Amino acid sequence: MKSLKILIAILFFNFSFTYAQGKNVLVFHKTEGFYHESIPKGIKTIQELGKEHSFNVEETKDSENFTKNNLKEYSLVIFLNTTGDVLDLQQQNALEDFINNGGSYFGIHAATDTEYDWAWYGKLAGAYFNSHPKIAKAEITVTAPEHPTVAHLPKTWIREDEWYNFKNINPEITVLLNLEERTYQGGENGEDHPIAWYRKLDGGGISIYTAGGHTDEAYDEPEFREHILQSILFALGA
Repeated sequence: MKSLKILIAILFFNFSFTYAQGKNVLVFHKTEGFYHESIPKGIKTIQELGKEHSFNVEETKDSENFTKNNLKEYSLVIFLNTTGDVLDLQQQNALEDFINNGGSYFGIHAATDTEYDWAWYGKLAGAYFNSHPKIAKAEITVTAPEHPTVAHLPKTWIREDEWYNFKNINPEITVLLNLEERTYQGGENGEDHPIAWYRKLDGGGISIYTAGGHTDEAYDEPEFREHILQSILFALGA
């Protein structure tokens, strides 16, 4: 059984490496609210993963890059710790066009603390940020252990981060990770407290989100780093 799992892992790695090769990813990190000091570390991590797995990574905080013609160059847009109202109406239309034509979205941490007045974005991201307690260690349950974005994780994953409480959670999401509120102070979502999820989009792409990634240290954790990588590969269609 162990050798079979190793073989499956090798085959999946080779397939995902080939599938992602040459695809373009845009990391968007504009902030109009709180600025996360970990943004540069997050950008560097994704760039390193791109070099290791042969997908191209560009980064920007300039919302002027959100035009229909420019977004056609990308397969995936990552919102990395964006906050506040970061896109104007024309730029919003460009993102909607990108998604409707098969593009994918990956939100990291404060991506849900973004565009509160744009309901379409809230549905795309999967929820909106509501509040958070202080940084703490907590238990996470892997609710979809066969999914490639979390298959490498233990059934109970213990880690430290800034744990978001959410509102307006999209009922169409498939939950990947659930936060166990009994293991820390300040949770407000109850027993069902998703912190990573995905949804297949009508245009053919993927929307995926993870709530981790507040601190620099998060991007040095091998398990979280692999979670980021596999989320990117999944969003690229691997």
